[in-house]
Amino acid sequence: MSKLVSIIVPCYNHAHFLDEALQSVLNQTYSNWECIVINDGSTDNTKTIAEKWVEKDKRFSYLEKSNGGLSSARNTGIKSSKGDYILPLDADDIIHESYLSTTVPELINNESLAIVSCYSKFFFKDKSNIIHELKPIGTTYHALLFENCLIATSLYRKQCWEDVGGYDETMKRGFEDWEFWLAITKQGWTFKIVEEFLFFYRKQKQSMLIDTLENHRISNMKYIFKKHEDVYIKHHDKTVDYLLYLLKINEDNASNLKQSTSYKIAKFFEKPLNLFKK
Repeated sequence: MSKLVSIIVPCYNHAHFLDEALQSVLNQTYSNWECIVINDGSTDNTKTIAEKWVEKDKRFSYLEKSNGGLSSARNTGIKSSKGDYILPLDADDIIHESYLSTTVPELINNESLAIVSCYSKFFFKDKSNIIHELKPIGTTYHALLFENCLIATSLYRKQCWEDVGGYDETMKRGFEDWEFWLAITKQGWTFKIVEEFLFFYRKQKQSMLIDTLENHRISNMKYIFKKHEDVYIKHHDKTVDYLLYLLKINEDNASNLKQSTSYKIAKFFEKPLNLFKK
């Protein structure tokens, strides 16, 4: 049995990576796919690169829209998709040639599964330069309560996207995939992690993920906790324990900072400066 997979590739000013991402799609040993590239208001040559691939293989298609963020771009692509299954793929990342041939049968053979994910390798500049490996665990929403263990490039049923109303387009500062997975799995759906390295995540010095973790982590978590408060109230004790754990980490970090040599030197020079200001 074969199912059509719609691979959704939002692209915002990542034309210089797009060829590599789309080549990884073309390399798939599973052939029943369509790939929709969504130009989310890019100011680079995304259109030129994407149209080259549309001419190369009829399974590629191209859409343009004004910039609206990652969730908006994904939703736009999925609305025009024809597949039973959806695979989001960011324009700077890469999938293994066996990604679909390995994950699609999992969904076909298990109707209780909503999502199939995999092990991941993080690379810098070149795919051979691996700097980190991710081996998540879990099968239910419980594993998603306090951190996202599912990569954004996970295969899932289009039905699930329809049931939860798509990606939350108000979440423009990251964690939109975490919220999306939680919305699906809290309804009783399960997920599976294939224990193979089928996804390659490009690590950059500056990226949306880095900006999210450094500047928007708390506000995003607050939003998710409030939006899905039914789940967090149900697991009240665990939620409290987790928040206290975060507070303890912050206190320890602050204490370690005050004991550091650089902090003591800064405080030493701060005293005469304050006297001068007075």
